[in-house]
Amino acid sequence: MPRRSSFAVAQFDTLRLRLIKIAARVVEMKSQIRLHLPTSCPDQRILRIVLDRIPRLAT
Repeated sequence: MPRRSSFAVAQFDTLRLRLIKIAARVVEMKSQIRLHLPTSCPDQRILRIVLDRIPRLAT
């Protein structure tokens, strides 16, 4: 997380509301699922960091 992020001291409910409850269009393809996220999001920077770290959690 960025050093001066408001998420550093956030409650779990805040994280859930801001990061998980984001409108997205889900497109199911033959071998993959794509998420089309909105072009503007108030927490876009932190969302990008979280999405980039998800593949590392799977290994």
